[in-house]
Amino acid sequence: MLVYLRLLKESFSFAINALRNNKLRTFLSLLGVTVGIFSIIAVLAAVDSLDKTITSQLSSLDSNTMYLANMSFGPTDVPRWQRETFDEVSYNEYRSIKASVSEVEHVALQLFVKRENIRYESELVSSVNTVVVSHEFIDIQVMEFEKGRFYNESESSSGRPVVVIGSEIAKSLFGELEPIGKKVRLYGQKFTVIGVVKKEGSGLFGDSNDVSIFLPANYVRNRYGDNNPFMKYIVIIKPEKGADIDGVKAELTQMMRNKRGLKVDEIDTFFISVISGFQDAIDQILGILNLIGWVISGFSLLVGGFGIANIMFVSVKERTNLIGIQKSLGAKNRFILFQFLFEAVILAVVGGLVGLFLVWIGTLIGSSLTDDFEFVLSIQNMLLGFFISSIIGLISGVIPALRASRLDPVEAIRTGM
Repeated sequence: MLVYLRLLKESFSFAINALRNNKLRTFLSLLGVTVGIFSIIAVLAAVDSLDKTITSQLSSLDSNTMYLANMSFGPTDVPRWQRETFDEVSYNEYRSIKASVSEVEHVALQLFVKRENIRYESELVSSVNTVVVSHEFIDIQVMEFEKGRFYNESESSSGRPVVVIGSEIAKSLFGELEPIGKKVRLYGQKFTVIGVVKKEGSGLFGDSNDVSIFLPANYVRNRYGDNNPFMKYIVIIKPEKGADIDGVKAELTQMMRNKRGLKVDEIDTFFISVISGFQDAIDQILGILNLIGWVISGFSLLVGGFGIANIMFVSVKERTNLIGIQKSLGAKNRFILFQFLFEAVILAVVGGLVGLFLVWIGTLIGSSLTDDFEFVLSIQNMLLGFFISSIIGLISGVIPALRASRLDPVEAIRTGM
């Protein structure tokens, strides 16, 4: 055992000395591996970071949450011209779902409306993301409050002029003043601020709560009516925990078809989208991005591997005389083999470590440039980069190392001379 350890140590020393004596060649050899490892791990780190951010954004919603609307949130076979003929989801349908569909915990109504300006005395915030929802929304989407609360059922049903604002809106309008109880002007009317949402950072899917305001749906309905072409209705459904999701979806579909008087041979004039399906679509996209990254980076690694192999063949040629002398003095074939294998692996590993270092620097810079998106370089990806670079070195160096170990000592010395 000690003999083998000594053999490995001496082989390693020879490999290190050979690399030190050819610094420029060593640098050019590891450059290809550096680029390849950097490309692969950078793509994997970016995808992991994106996945983490998306998961965080969706964590406030149950994965079984459903959205009922006359539009689809994902791919559909229904042509656009036909979708445009579908009726909007109505307030009465929202009430019917709430009253009759079983295994449903909460049902909320949301109206998509245009952006509004909000004013407090001389301070004005223009084009604010206006979220118009019924009071059940707070039971479906988790929201934390810096101050105050969300509006209750009484305020929601009566359409009382109350408003919940995001932290950035509160800062812009009130500065250091206490916002709760203040009157802001919106829709040409005074609204009472009853809550400030806790700061959460920007979102990937539209505006975050920080730059949004929340109003009771019935206030907008009472003001503009249910047939306003500039408003779009969506019903958000949260099934009970442990509910049969397919069963709930089937029951909801049948109820909507009955309400709309659809015949057996007629298609649904509405869409039911489930958050879990949305997450699956995102996972597929991330998987494709990963695959593209591997393919592109694979070419870089291939070039790097050929570069190392080429340099190793040159190294064997240059040191033919030395190999002959070593073998004539009793060096075994495995000693020569390990010597060149170590040289190739060290080249690849150093190149891989430089690539990982560059990715790490990139994640630090990327994270420092934004407070809302965190770039992560996981231990798994670092180990993967180290493993891949080691394998590239091993594969690239095995043929030159075998050729060196099989040289005849007399012929090697004569060739060197």
